[in-house]
Amino acid sequence: MSKRTLFDKVWDLHTVRNLPNGQTQLLVGLHLIHEVTSPQAFPMIEARGLNVRFPHRTFATVDHIVPTIGTERIRPLPPMMEKEKDGSLVPNHLAEIMLQHLERNCTKYGIKLFNLGDENQGVVHIIGPELGLTQPGMTIACGDSHTSTHGAFGAIALGIGTTQVASVLATGCLLLEKPKVRRISVEGQLKRGVTAKDVILYIINQLGVKGGIGYAYEFAGPVIEALGMEGRMTVCNMSIEGGAQCGYINPDEVTFDYLHDREYLPTGAAYLHAKEYWKSVVSETDAEYDDVVTLHGADIEPMMTWGVTLGQSIRVNGTIPDDASKEAVEARSYMGLEIGQPLMGVPVDVAFIGSCTNGRISDLREAADMIRIYGLQVAPGVKALVVPGSEQVRKQAEAEGLHQVFSAAGWEWRGAGCSMCLAMNPDKLVERQLCASSSNRNFKGRQGSPTGRTVLMSPVSVVACASQGRIADVREILN
Repeated sequence: MSKRTLFDKVWDLHTVRNLPNGQTQLLVGLHLIHEVTSPQAFPMIEARGLNVRFPHRTFATVDHIVPTIGTERIRPLPPMMEKEKDGSLVPNHLAEIMLQHLERNCTKYGIKLFNLGDENQGVVHIIGPELGLTQPGMTIACGDSHTSTHGAFGAIALGIGTTQVASVLATGCLLLEKPKVRRISVEGQLKRGVTAKDVILYIINQLGVKGGIGYAYEFAGPVIEALGMEGRMTVCNMSIEGGAQCGYINPDEVTFDYLHDREYLPTGAAYLHAKEYWKSVVSETDAEYDDVVTLHGADIEPMMTWGVTLGQSIRVNGTIPDDASKEAVEARSYMGLEIGQPLMGVPVDVAFIGSCTNGRISDLREAADMIRIYGLQVAPGVKALVVPGSEQVRKQAEAEGLHQVFSAAGWEWRGAGCSMCLAMNPDKLVERQLCASSSNRNFKGRQGSPTGRTVLMSPVSVVACASQGRIADVREILN
Protein backbone atom coordinates (compact mmCIF):
# COMPACT_ATOMS: atom_id res chain seq x y z
CA MET A 1 0.00 0.00 0.00
CA SER A 2 1.00 3.62 -0.52
CA LYS A 3 2.98 5.45 2.15
CA ARG A 4 3.71 9.10 2.96
CA THR A 5 1.45 10.47 0.23
CA LEU A 6 -0.94 13.32 0.92
CA PHE A 7 -3.75 10.79 0.69
CA ASP A 8 -2.21 8.60 3.39
CA LYS A 9 -1.55 11.53 5.70
CA VAL A 10 -5.03 13.05 5.43
CA TRP A 11 -6.70 9.64 5.66
CA ASP A 12 -4.77 8.75 8.83
CA LEU A 13 -5.44 12.14 10.45
CA HIS A 14 -9.19 11.69 9.93
CA THR A 15 -9.41 8.02 10.90
CA VAL A 16 -11.72 7.48 13.88
CA ARG A 17 -11.20 3.72 13.97
CA ASN A 18 -10.47 0.74 11.74
CA LEU A 19 -13.20 -1.90 11.66
CA PRO A 20 -12.71 -5.69 11.58
CA ASN A 21 -14.24 -5.86 8.08
CA GLY A 22 -11.42 -3.71 6.69
CA GLN A 23 -13.39 -0.48 6.51
CA THR A 24 -12.30 2.79 8.08
CA GLN A 25 -14.57 5.12 9.99
CA LEU A 26 -13.47 8.45 8.50
CA LEU A 27 -14.30 11.84 10.00
CA VAL A 28 -15.73 14.29 7.45
CA GLY A 29 -14.48 17.84 7.89
CA LEU A 30 -16.83 19.53 5.39
CA HIS A 31 -20.22 18.30 4.24
CA LEU A 32 -21.80 19.99 1.22
CA ILE A 33 -25.44 19.34 0.35
CA HIS A 34 -27.84 20.43 -2.38
CA GLU A 35 -31.50 20.12 -3.27
CA VAL A 36 -31.40 16.80 -5.16
CA THR A 37 -29.66 14.16 -3.00
CA SER A 38 -30.20 15.75 0.41
CA PRO A 39 -33.98 16.16 1.03
CA GLN A 40 -34.45 12.38 1.17
CA ALA A 41 -31.61 12.00 3.71
CA PHE A 42 -33.22 14.08 6.44
CA PRO A 43 -36.26 11.76 6.91
CA MET A 44 -33.80 8.87 7.20
CA ILE A 45 -32.13 10.33 10.27
CA GLU A 46 -35.41 11.57 11.75
CA ALA A 47 -36.91 8.08 11.48
CA ARG A 48 -34.15 6.89 13.83
CA GLY A 49 -34.53 9.81 16.21
CA LEU A 50 -31.18 11.28 15.21
CA ASN A 51 -30.03 14.88 14.80
CA VAL A 52 -27.51 16.64 12.55
CA ARG A 53 -24.24 16.10 14.42
CA PHE A 54 -22.18 18.97 13.01
CA PRO A 55 -24.43 21.61 11.43
CA HIS A 56 -21.56 24.14 11.47
CA ARG A 57 -19.59 21.85 9.11
CA THR A 58 -22.55 21.48 6.74
CA PHE A 59 -23.37 23.95 3.95
CA ALA A 60 -26.19 23.81 1.41
CA THR A 61 -26.86 25.38 -1.97
CA VAL A 62 -29.34 25.00 -4.84
CA ASP A 63 -27.98 24.26 -8.30
CA HIS A 64 -29.22 21.15 -10.10
CA ILE A 65 -32.91 21.93 -10.61
CA VAL A 66 -32.92 25.73 -10.58
CA PRO A 67 -33.72 27.61 -13.81
CA THR A 68 -31.00 29.84 -15.22
CA ILE A 69 -33.05 32.37 -17.11
CA GLY A 70 -34.98 35.55 -16.26
CA THR A 71 -38.17 35.57 -14.25
CA GLU A 72 -38.17 31.78 -14.01
CA ARG A 73 -35.61 32.14 -11.21
CA ILE A 74 -38.29 33.78 -9.02
CA ARG A 75 -40.02 31.40 -6.60
CA PRO A 76 -41.99 29.23 -6.87
CA LEU A 77 -39.94 27.34 -9.41
CA PRO A 78 -41.67 26.63 -12.73
CA PRO A 79 -42.77 23.02 -13.11
CA MET A 80 -40.58 20.59 -15.00
CA MET A 81 -42.42 18.56 -17.62
CA GLU A 82 -42.78 14.81 -17.80
CA LYS A 83 -44.36 12.48 -20.35
CA GLU A 84 -47.61 10.59 -19.84
CA LYS A 85 -48.03 7.13 -21.36
CA ASP A 86 -49.66 8.69 -24.42
CA GLY A 87 -46.62 10.93 -24.93
CA SER A 88 -48.32 14.16 -23.81
CA LEU A 89 -46.43 16.52 -21.51
CA VAL A 90 -47.75 17.34 -18.04
CA PRO A 91 -46.35 19.58 -15.27
CA ASN A 92 -44.11 18.04 -12.63
CA HIS A 93 -43.79 20.16 -9.47
CA LEU A 94 -41.07 17.97 -7.96
CA ALA A 95 -38.46 20.73 -8.29
CA GLU A 96 -40.36 23.10 -6.02
CA ILE A 97 -41.09 20.33 -3.52
CA MET A 98 -37.42 19.37 -3.30
CA LEU A 99 -36.41 22.97 -2.75
CA GLN A 100 -39.00 23.41 -0.01
CA HIS A 101 -37.72 20.30 1.79
CA LEU A 102 -34.14 21.56 1.70
CA GLU A 103 -35.17 25.01 2.98
CA ARG A 104 -37.22 23.55 5.80
CA ASN A 105 -34.50 21.16 6.95
CA CYS A 106 -31.75 23.75 6.78
CA THR A 107 -33.86 26.05 8.98
CA LYS A 108 -34.70 23.22 11.38
CA TYR A 109 -31.12 22.07 11.89
CA GLY A 110 -29.30 25.40 11.63
CA ILE A 111 -27.53 24.65 8.34
CA LYS A 112 -26.30 27.56 6.22
CA LEU A 113 -28.20 27.63 2.90
CA PHE A 114 -27.16 29.62 -0.16
CA ASN A 115 -30.61 29.84 -1.73
CA LEU A 116 -31.93 31.49 -4.88
CA GLY A 117 -31.37 35.22 -4.46
CA ASP A 118 -28.33 34.73 -2.22
CA GLU A 119 -25.15 36.37 -3.50
CA ASN A 120 -23.28 33.11 -2.87
CA GLN A 121 -25.71 30.72 -4.60
CA GLY A 122 -24.20 28.51 -7.26
CA VAL A 123 -22.99 25.08 -8.27
CA VAL A 124 -21.86 23.27 -5.13
CA HIS A 125 -18.35 22.50 -6.42
CA ILE A 126 -17.78 26.11 -7.41
CA ILE A 127 -19.03 27.89 -4.30
CA GLY A 128 -17.03 25.64 -1.94
CA PRO A 129 -13.63 26.80 -3.24
CA GLU A 130 -14.61 30.42 -3.93
CA LEU A 131 -15.88 30.88 -0.37
CA GLY A 132 -12.83 29.23 1.19
CA LEU A 133 -14.90 26.37 2.61
CA THR A 134 -12.65 23.99 0.67
CA GLN A 135 -9.16 23.85 2.16
CA PRO A 136 -6.06 21.62 1.91
CA GLY A 137 -5.83 18.61 4.19
CA MET A 138 -9.60 18.30 4.63
CA THR A 139 -11.95 15.41 4.13
CA ILE A 140 -14.96 16.56 2.12
CA ALA A 141 -18.16 14.74 1.22
CA CYS A 142 -21.13 15.66 -0.96
CA GLY A 143 -24.01 13.77 -2.50
CA ASP A 144 -22.67 14.42 -5.99
CA SER A 145 -20.31 12.47 -8.23
CA HIS A 146 -18.04 15.39 -9.02
CA THR A 147 -17.07 16.15 -5.43
CA SER A 148 -13.57 15.12 -6.48
CA THR A 149 -13.27 18.72 -7.77
CA HIS A 150 -12.23 19.83 -4.28
CA GLY A 151 -9.21 17.53 -4.42
CA ALA A 152 -7.49 20.26 -6.45
CA PHE A 153 -6.73 21.88 -3.09
CA GLY A 154 -5.09 18.81 -1.60
CA ALA A 155 -8.21 17.41 0.03
CA ILE A 156 -9.76 13.95 0.06
CA ALA A 157 -13.09 14.80 -1.58
CA LEU A 158 -15.65 12.03 -1.96
CA GLY A 159 -18.91 11.82 -3.87
CA ILE A 160 -21.48 9.85 -1.88
CA GLY A 161 -25.05 8.54 -2.21
CA THR A 162 -28.15 9.64 -0.34
CA THR A 163 -27.84 6.92 2.32
CA GLN A 164 -24.29 8.08 3.02
CA VAL A 165 -25.49 11.70 3.11
CA ALA A 166 -27.80 10.65 5.93
CA SER A 167 -24.90 8.93 7.69
CA VAL A 168 -22.70 12.02 7.48
CA LEU A 169 -25.54 14.24 8.70
CA ALA A 170 -26.11 12.02 11.73
CA THR A 171 -22.55 11.03 12.62
CA GLY A 172 -20.12 13.29 10.77
CA CYS A 173 -18.40 10.13 9.50
CA LEU A 174 -18.23 7.74 6.56
CA LEU A 175 -17.43 4.03 6.43
CA LEU A 176 -15.01 3.35 3.58
CA GLU A 177 -12.38 0.95 2.36
CA LYS A 178 -9.09 2.74 1.78
CA PRO A 179 -8.22 2.83 -1.93
CA LYS A 180 -4.78 2.47 -3.45
CA VAL A 181 -2.99 5.58 -4.74
CA ARG A 182 -1.86 6.07 -8.33
CA ARG A 183 0.43 8.98 -9.23
CA ILE A 184 -0.25 10.39 -12.70
CA SER A 185 2.60 12.65 -13.77
CA VAL A 186 2.11 14.79 -16.87
CA GLU A 187 5.53 15.92 -18.06
CA GLY A 188 6.66 18.74 -20.34
CA GLN A 189 4.24 21.48 -21.34
CA LEU A 190 1.02 21.93 -23.27
CA LYS A 191 0.78 23.18 -26.84
CA ARG A 192 -1.29 26.18 -27.87
CA GLY A 193 -5.03 25.53 -27.80
CA VAL A 194 -4.73 22.66 -25.30
CA THR A 195 -6.38 23.20 -21.92
CA ALA A 196 -6.93 21.47 -18.59
CA LYS A 197 -10.10 19.89 -20.00
CA ASP A 198 -8.06 18.31 -22.78
CA VAL A 199 -5.57 17.00 -20.21
CA ILE A 200 -8.18 15.09 -18.22
CA LEU A 201 -9.96 13.83 -21.34
CA TYR A 202 -6.59 12.54 -22.56
CA ILE A 203 -5.85 10.85 -19.22
CA ILE A 204 -9.21 9.06 -19.33
CA ASN A 205 -8.60 8.14 -22.97
CA GLN A 206 -5.28 6.55 -22.02
CA LEU A 207 -6.32 4.79 -18.79
CA GLY A 208 -9.98 4.06 -19.53
CA VAL A 209 -13.22 4.75 -17.70
CA LYS A 210 -12.56 1.79 -15.39
CA GLY A 211 -8.83 2.29 -15.04
CA GLY A 212 -9.15 4.14 -11.75
CA ILE A 213 -11.39 1.65 -9.94
CA GLY A 214 -9.95 1.04 -6.49
CA TYR A 215 -7.61 4.04 -6.74
CA ALA A 216 -7.24 7.62 -5.66
CA TYR A 217 -5.45 9.63 -8.36
CA GLU A 218 -2.63 12.01 -7.46
CA PHE A 219 -2.11 14.38 -10.39
CA ALA A 220 1.43 15.75 -10.61
CA GLY A 221 4.20 16.83 -12.94
CA PRO A 222 5.11 20.11 -14.70
CA VAL A 223 1.89 20.34 -16.72
CA ILE A 224 -0.29 20.03 -13.62
CA GLU A 225 1.89 22.40 -11.60
CA ALA A 226 1.65 25.03 -14.36
CA LEU A 227 -2.16 25.06 -14.20
CA GLY A 228 -4.01 27.71 -12.24
CA MET A 229 -6.38 26.59 -9.49
CA GLU A 230 -9.41 26.60 -11.76
CA GLY A 231 -7.64 24.40 -14.30
CA ARG A 232 -6.63 22.05 -11.50
CA MET A 233 -10.26 21.88 -10.40
CA THR A 234 -11.26 20.86 -13.93
CA VAL A 235 -8.77 17.99 -13.88
CA CYS A 236 -9.82 16.72 -10.45
CA ASN A 237 -13.52 17.23 -11.26
CA MET A 238 -13.44 14.44 -13.84
CA SER A 239 -11.38 11.92 -11.85
CA ILE A 240 -14.61 10.06 -11.19
CA GLU A 241 -15.17 9.68 -14.95
CA GLY A 242 -11.97 7.62 -15.07
CA GLY A 243 -13.28 5.31 -12.35
CA ALA A 244 -11.16 6.76 -9.52
CA GLN A 245 -12.68 7.19 -6.08
CA CYS A 246 -11.22 10.68 -5.97
CA GLY A 247 -8.41 12.79 -7.39
CA TYR A 248 -6.15 15.37 -5.80
CA ILE A 249 -3.20 17.71 -6.37
CA ASN A 250 -0.65 18.62 -3.72
CA PRO A 251 -1.15 22.20 -2.47
CA ASP A 252 1.51 24.79 -3.29
CA GLU A 253 1.86 28.57 -3.52
CA VAL A 254 -0.68 28.63 -6.35
CA THR A 255 -3.16 27.05 -3.93
CA PHE A 256 -2.32 29.41 -1.09
CA ASP A 257 -2.55 32.51 -3.29
CA TYR A 258 -6.00 31.45 -4.48
CA LEU A 259 -7.26 30.88 -0.95
CA HIS A 260 -5.90 34.09 0.54
CA ASP A 261 -8.67 36.26 2.06
CA ARG A 262 -11.53 33.92 1.12
CA GLU A 263 -14.62 34.46 3.28
CA TYR A 264 -14.56 31.29 5.39
CA LEU A 265 -10.81 31.09 5.87
CA PRO A 266 -9.31 31.65 9.34
CA THR A 267 -7.53 34.95 9.84
CA GLY A 268 -4.45 36.21 11.68
CA ALA A 269 -2.51 33.65 13.70
CA ALA A 270 -5.12 30.99 12.95
CA TYR A 271 -4.51 31.42 9.22
CA LEU A 272 -0.74 31.04 9.66
CA HIS A 273 -1.31 27.90 11.72
CA ALA A 274 -3.64 26.52 9.03
CA LYS A 275 -1.08 27.21 6.32
CA GLU A 276 1.58 25.29 8.21
CA TYR A 277 -0.82 22.34 8.41
CA TRP A 278 -1.54 22.60 4.67
CA LYS A 279 2.18 22.40 3.91
CA SER A 280 2.65 19.43 6.23
CA VAL A 281 0.25 17.15 4.35
CA VAL A 282 2.02 17.39 0.98
CA SER A 283 3.28 14.05 -0.37
CA GLU A 284 6.86 13.38 0.65
CA THR A 285 9.60 13.21 -1.98
CA ASP A 286 10.14 9.56 -1.01
CA ALA A 287 6.43 8.71 -0.94
CA GLU A 288 5.51 5.23 -2.10
CA TYR A 289 2.68 4.74 -4.59
CA ASP A 290 0.75 1.66 -5.62
CA ASP A 291 1.15 2.64 -9.26
CA VAL A 292 2.84 5.40 -11.26
CA VAL A 293 1.83 6.55 -14.75
CA THR A 294 3.81 9.05 -16.80
CA LEU A 295 2.24 10.97 -19.69
CA HIS A 296 3.61 13.78 -21.84
CA GLY A 297 1.98 17.15 -22.44
CA ALA A 298 3.37 17.30 -25.97
CA ASP A 299 1.20 14.27 -26.88
CA ILE A 300 -2.01 16.05 -25.90
CA GLU A 301 -4.12 17.80 -28.53
CA PRO A 302 -7.63 19.28 -28.28
CA MET A 303 -9.76 16.28 -27.25
CA MET A 304 -13.42 15.50 -27.84
CA THR A 305 -15.71 12.61 -27.03
CA TRP A 306 -17.38 10.92 -29.99
CA GLY A 307 -19.55 8.36 -28.20
CA VAL A 308 -21.58 7.90 -25.02
CA THR A 309 -18.85 7.26 -22.44
CA LEU A 310 -15.82 9.34 -21.49
CA GLY A 311 -13.57 6.59 -22.80
CA GLN A 312 -14.92 7.09 -26.31
CA SER A 313 -12.82 10.09 -27.21
CA ILE A 314 -10.33 11.13 -29.89
CA ARG A 315 -8.18 14.06 -30.91
CA VAL A 316 -10.41 16.58 -32.66
CA ASN A 317 -8.61 15.95 -35.96
CA GLY A 318 -8.90 12.19 -35.56
CA THR A 319 -11.40 9.73 -37.02
CA ILE A 320 -13.99 7.44 -35.48
CA PRO A 321 -12.09 4.29 -34.42
CA ASP A 322 -12.56 0.82 -35.88
CA ASP A 323 -13.72 -0.77 -32.65
CA ALA A 324 -15.85 -3.90 -32.96
CA SER A 325 -16.92 -4.02 -29.29
CA LYS A 326 -20.64 -4.00 -28.57
CA GLU A 327 -20.31 -0.69 -26.72
CA ALA A 328 -18.58 1.01 -29.66
CA VAL A 329 -21.04 -0.36 -32.22
CA GLU A 330 -23.98 0.92 -30.16
CA ALA A 331 -22.30 4.28 -29.62
CA ARG A 332 -21.63 4.79 -33.34
CA SER A 333 -25.23 3.92 -34.12
CA TYR A 334 -26.57 6.27 -31.45
CA MET A 335 -24.33 9.15 -32.53
CA GLY A 336 -24.89 8.56 -36.25
CA LEU A 337 -21.19 8.11 -36.97
CA GLU A 338 -19.23 5.68 -39.13
CA ILE A 339 -15.83 3.98 -38.74
CA GLY A 340 -13.12 6.18 -40.22
CA GLN A 341 -15.36 9.27 -40.35
CA PRO A 342 -13.72 12.52 -39.21
CA LEU A 343 -15.36 14.09 -36.18
CA MET A 344 -14.54 17.53 -37.56
CA GLY A 345 -17.31 18.85 -39.76
CA VAL A 346 -20.21 17.14 -37.95
CA PRO A 347 -22.98 19.81 -37.62
CA VAL A 348 -23.62 21.32 -34.17
CA ASP A 349 -27.08 22.44 -32.99
CA VAL A 350 -26.33 23.64 -29.45
CA ALA A 351 -23.25 25.03 -27.70
CA PHE A 352 -22.97 25.07 -23.91
CA ILE A 353 -20.34 26.67 -21.68
CA GLY A 354 -20.86 26.03 -17.97
CA SER A 355 -21.14 23.28 -15.31
CA CYS A 356 -18.99 22.44 -12.28
CA THR A 357 -16.26 21.44 -14.74
CA ASN A 358 -15.97 24.64 -16.78
CA GLY A 359 -18.27 27.33 -15.39
CA ARG A 360 -15.61 29.38 -13.57
CA ILE A 361 -14.41 32.90 -14.29
CA SER A 362 -11.23 31.77 -16.06
CA ASP A 363 -13.31 29.59 -18.40
CA LEU A 364 -15.54 32.53 -19.28
CA ARG A 365 -12.59 34.89 -19.71
CA GLU A 366 -10.81 32.53 -22.11
CA ALA A 367 -13.98 31.98 -24.16
CA ALA A 368 -14.82 35.72 -24.27
CA ASP A 369 -11.24 36.64 -25.19
CA MET A 370 -11.37 34.28 -28.12
CA ILE A 371 -14.69 35.74 -29.32
CA ARG A 372 -13.41 39.30 -28.97
CA ILE A 373 -9.94 38.84 -30.48
CA TYR A 374 -11.10 36.88 -33.52
CA GLY A 375 -14.47 38.60 -34.00
CA LEU A 376 -16.44 35.37 -33.76
CA GLN A 377 -20.23 35.13 -34.05
CA VAL A 378 -22.54 32.21 -33.30
CA ALA A 379 -23.28 30.46 -36.59
CA PRO A 380 -26.86 30.57 -37.93
CA GLY A 381 -29.02 27.79 -36.51
CA VAL A 382 -26.88 27.23 -33.40
CA LYS A 383 -28.34 27.86 -29.93
CA ALA A 384 -25.47 28.97 -27.66
CA LEU A 385 -25.65 29.30 -23.85
CA VAL A 386 -23.16 30.64 -21.31
CA VAL A 387 -24.04 29.74 -17.71
CA PRO A 388 -21.83 31.07 -14.89
CA GLY A 389 -21.19 28.51 -12.19
CA SER A 390 -22.11 30.84 -9.33
CA GLU A 391 -23.53 34.24 -8.57
CA GLN A 392 -20.03 35.42 -7.70
CA VAL A 393 -18.77 34.27 -11.10
CA ARG A 394 -21.72 35.99 -12.80
CA LYS A 395 -21.09 39.28 -11.01
CA GLN A 396 -17.37 39.19 -11.72
CA ALA A 397 -17.97 38.40 -15.40
CA GLU A 398 -20.48 41.23 -15.72
CA ALA A 399 -18.11 43.63 -13.95
CA GLU A 400 -15.53 42.78 -16.63
CA GLY A 401 -18.07 43.15 -19.45
CA LEU A 402 -17.84 39.51 -20.48
CA HIS A 403 -21.62 39.18 -20.71
CA GLN A 404 -21.67 41.93 -23.32
CA VAL A 405 -19.02 40.16 -25.38
CA PHE A 406 -21.06 36.95 -25.35
CA SER A 407 -24.40 38.65 -26.03
CA ALA A 408 -23.02 40.71 -28.92
CA ALA A 409 -21.72 37.48 -30.48
CA GLY A 410 -25.12 35.75 -30.26
CA TRP A 411 -24.73 33.81 -27.00
CA GLU A 412 -27.46 33.66 -24.32
CA TRP A 413 -26.21 34.91 -20.95
CA ARG A 414 -27.78 33.09 -17.99
CA GLY A 415 -27.94 32.99 -14.17
CA ALA A 416 -26.00 30.53 -12.01
CA GLY A 417 -26.80 26.83 -11.99
CA CYS A 418 -26.00 23.39 -13.39
CA SER A 419 -28.10 24.14 -16.48
CA MET A 420 -27.49 21.93 -19.49
CA CYS A 421 -25.00 19.65 -17.77
CA LEU A 422 -27.92 17.41 -16.81
CA ALA A 423 -31.64 17.11 -17.49
CA MET A 424 -33.00 18.28 -14.11
CA ASN A 425 -33.95 21.85 -15.09
CA PRO A 426 -35.54 23.58 -18.10
CA ASP A 427 -32.30 23.68 -20.15
CA LYS A 428 -32.50 20.54 -22.31
CA LEU A 429 -31.71 19.21 -25.75
CA VAL A 430 -34.59 18.54 -28.13
CA GLU A 431 -34.86 15.35 -30.17
CA ARG A 432 -31.62 14.56 -32.09
CA GLN A 433 -29.84 17.82 -31.41
CA LEU A 434 -26.06 17.61 -31.04
CA CYS A 435 -24.48 19.72 -28.30
CA ALA A 436 -20.87 20.91 -28.15
CA SER A 437 -20.59 20.95 -24.36
CA SER A 438 -18.01 21.93 -21.74
CA SER A 439 -19.71 19.72 -19.15
CA ASN A 440 -18.58 16.33 -17.86
CA ARG A 441 -20.82 13.52 -19.09
CA ASN A 442 -21.94 12.39 -22.54
CA PHE A 443 -24.28 9.58 -21.48
CA LYS A 444 -27.45 8.88 -23.44
CA GLY A 445 -30.19 11.28 -22.31
CA ARG A 446 -27.80 13.19 -20.04
CA GLN A 447 -28.80 16.54 -21.54
CA GLY A 448 -32.54 15.91 -21.53
CA SER A 449 -33.48 14.26 -24.81
CA PRO A 450 -33.41 10.44 -25.02
CA THR A 451 -31.99 10.80 -28.52
CA GLY A 452 -29.92 13.95 -27.96
CA ARG A 453 -26.15 13.76 -28.54
CA THR A 454 -23.33 15.31 -26.52
CA VAL A 455 -19.73 15.97 -27.57
CA LEU A 456 -17.56 16.99 -24.61
CA MET A 457 -14.72 19.46 -25.07
CA SER A 458 -13.04 22.55 -23.58
CA PRO A 459 -14.79 25.95 -23.45
CA VAL A 460 -12.56 27.41 -26.19
CA SER A 461 -13.35 24.40 -28.37
CA VAL A 462 -17.06 25.03 -27.73
CA VAL A 463 -16.57 28.60 -28.97
CA ALA A 464 -14.85 27.30 -32.11
CA CYS A 465 -17.70 24.87 -32.81
CA ALA A 466 -20.40 27.47 -32.13
CA SER A 467 -18.81 29.93 -34.55
CA GLN A 468 -18.34 27.34 -37.29
CA GLY A 469 -21.67 25.57 -36.80
CA ARG A 470 -19.79 22.27 -36.81
CA ILE A 471 -17.21 20.32 -34.84
CA ALA A 472 -14.05 22.37 -35.34
CA ASP A 473 -10.43 22.46 -34.24
CA VAL A 474 -9.83 25.54 -32.09
CA ARG A 475 -6.29 25.74 -33.49
CA GLU A 476 -7.71 26.62 -36.93
CA ILE A 477 -8.85 29.91 -35.38
CA LEU A 478 -5.89 30.49 -33.06
CA ASN A 479 -3.41 29.99 -35.89
